[in-house]
Amino acid sequence: MAKFFDDIQPQHQVFIEKQKMFFVASAPLAANGHVNLSPKGIDSFKVLSPSKVAYMDLTGSGNETSAHILENGRITFMFCAFDGPPTIMRLFGKGYTVLPDDEEWEQLAPNFQILLATRQIIVADIYQVQTACGFSVPYYTYEGERDQAYKWADNKGPEGLEAYKQEKNLQSLDGLPTALA
Repeated sequence: MAKFFDDIQPQHQVFIEKQKMFFVASAPLAANGHVNLSPKGIDSFKVLSPSKVAYMDLTGSGNETSAHILENGRITFMFCAFDGPPTIMRLFGKGYTVLPDDEEWEQLAPNFQILLATRQIIVADIYQVQTACGFSVPYYTYEGERDQAYKWADNKGPEGLEAYKQEKNLQSLDGLPTALA
């Protein structure tokens, strides 16, 4: 049975901090636009307050979340328990992108281990939390983090990463601009 909360309760934060993976969902306003759903790992998600969260976003092949929240702000995070009691948690919010040159970066960056591949921090003001059973979510065993993103970024170097972002991260699949544009 789903339960709804106006903000992140202490027990929700404990649950979030135990998860090794989370999912981010966003979508453009256009009915024919691509809905984005991305898995995220490493220690990249932080609860900043009962109504504010942030995650460190690494450079990738697309930048859909940034484009969608620039257009309409809508963002949803989902956490699933792959071990322990079956639980699913969704955080519904209004998001925005913080870039390294933005004033807010200096306040947010100390919450993370900023990596060479870090392109932005996504922040969301949470207006609703939903918990539900995760009875159909299978058990999985955590074996560790992959290191390909680190090696890829190191191989590209700062200039190569910037060129890659200019080529691949300035607009969404639907042609919407991202915060990097």
